[in-house]
Amino acid sequence: MAWLSKWVSLPTRNSQFALTNHDVFSFQENWRTENRKLQEKGARIDQTDNLMEGITSAGIITVRPHLTRKQYILPPRYPFCLTNCLSTNRIRMTTKPRLVTSVSASVQPLDSSISARIGNSRPSKEVLEKWKSADAVCFDVDSTVCLDEGIDELAEFCGAGKAVAEWTARAMSGSVPFEDALAARLSLFKPSLSQVQDFLEKKPPRLSPGIDELVTKLKAKKHDVYLVSGGFRQMIEPAALPLGIPPENIFANQLLFGSSGEFLGFDRNEPTSKSGGKATAVQHIREAHGYKALIMIGDGATDLEARKPGAADLFICYAGVQLRESVAAKADWLVFNFQDLIDSL
Repeated sequence: MAWLSKWVSLPTRNSQFALTNHDVFSFQENWRTENRKLQEKGARIDQTDNLMEGITSAGIITVRPHLTRKQYILPPRYPFCLTNCLSTNRIRMTTKPRLVTSVSASVQPLDSSISARIGNSRPSKEVLEKWKSADAVCFDVDSTVCLDEGIDELAEFCGAGKAVAEWTARAMSGSVPFEDALAARLSLFKPSLSQVQDFLEKKPPRLSPGIDELVTKLKAKKHDVYLVSGGFRQMIEPAALPLGIPPENIFANQLLFGSSGEFLGFDRNEPTSKSGGKATAVQHIREAHGYKALIMIGDGATDLEARKPGAADLFICYAGVQLRESVAAKADWLVFNFQDLIDSL
């Protein structure tokens, strides 16, 4: 891969360099040109024509971000988990390829073979028609509308990040009842009201690329938009505000505090605090407004549960932040970029 060698004067183990936005686009163009040359020669390109394959084969891994969170670019049809790492991280060379991970959210790179194996990244005509004609769209929040898992970020802020993240992974995969995982996670750090307020001031929500444009277009086409989350209302309302989603369109859990701001627990009467709770919330939304067609978009097992008679007609798995293969395999449509949904409206 001679053109790649020109990019990175191949490496001493500790060599470091930074990519600019211009570098990223140039890198992509080189990669596309190389593929075209191989195709002209009749060479077989075996699902390695994606940018991540080139980067990992060159032994590049990402390290902690050094630029601001909004300094990213999003080329069409490349997932955020790749483009964010390229444009907001410094990178260094290593002799052994490693997976790209994010410091703040468990972002994983897309393996092109996964998309091909699952086989639902191209929607059927029926799915597209339902998407376009839906009366309402319900979004998960953590790792969908927002880049992070809110409870994980709050736990890390309070000093219990690793233990809580392990419980979150189990909850999102569906391996433990959601209410058990929620109670267990909160018991590990018991956030006070002042800690939550301090967290929100210092670490405001990070919206996923394209979500603002998608919500704007949905509303322009008279689709009602809701947020249905197993996260907490105190942390979700700041994310809903810039999207123009009113509080009454948010279905989420509620942290409870005492008169002195001490942690008391969470409201167990909220449907989203239980396994199957998102399906209950979506069913309530549908019945209350008489919607004929409703779509659920999310990344986890609890979002998939909402696709059932009387609740969501379709489940669209958004894997631009976190790909959970067992969930993606059962989705009606798998997307890695909100632009695909925007373009199809």
